[in-house]
Amino acid sequence: MREAQDRPQPVFEAPWHAQAFALAVYLNEQGVFNWPEWTQVFGAVLAQHGLAQELDGGDDYFLAWVAALEKICAAKGVAEIEALSALKASWERAYLVTPHGDPVRVEAGEAP
Repeated sequence: MREAQDRPQPVFEAPWHAQAFALAVYLNEQGVFNWPEWTQVFGAVLAQHGLAQELDGGDDYFLAWVAALEKICAAKGVAEIEALSALKASWERAYLVTPHGDPVRVEAGEAP
């Protein structure tokens, strides 16, 4: 029987962290932006968020990651910042009214 400390630990704290990371990698691989562009935008967002301390890959890091994705996608014309904000608000409303354990769904016509 393996000891608990011998088990591989998850790379990401939460599934959405992995999804945000994968989205940035995918957009880079598709040529939407190159990695130096990404690091410049992400670094600027970290500075805006006041996240100069060493980060452990938790929510604060990935909230900045998502903000950087929004910013670079808007700058590259992939998505409009207003549409992203409206979609985020729709998901938040849906999340707040969804009973725990049920899938979160945005109703047709509610999302931009």
